[in-house]
Amino acid sequence: MKYLITESQIDDLIFRYLDNQDFKIVDTQKRIYFLDYVDNPYSQIRYDKDDGFCYINAKLINELNEFFSFEKSDVQQFIVRWIEKYLKRKIRGSARANLPDNVRLRVPNLKYI
Repeated sequence: MKYLITESQIDDLIFRYLDNQDFKIVDTQKRIYFLDYVDNPYSQIRYDKDDGFCYINAKLINELNEFFSFEKSDVQQFIVRWIEKYLKRKIRGSARANLPDNVRLRVPNLKYI
């Protein structure tokens, strides 16, 4: 059986999935990090405020790719749209952080309040 769904419905589906990841947000002077959990010194997503560029962990892209069966480039764009909606900022560009599964985007000098 085939279903026809619109792009906005796909966005809603993926946005709900990302919302349910319950990312912990660390906002520093130059960057915003999306962490799996507060004590994790590595991020799934890093947004650079200076240039509006976003780095997305390849592991997160692969996870969504496997779950929804979209092309990785499409998944990356879904994540970018979610970040834009979440941060209420325009993302100027994005890149996959092609790192091994056990290495993520390091959050430097993470201080807890």
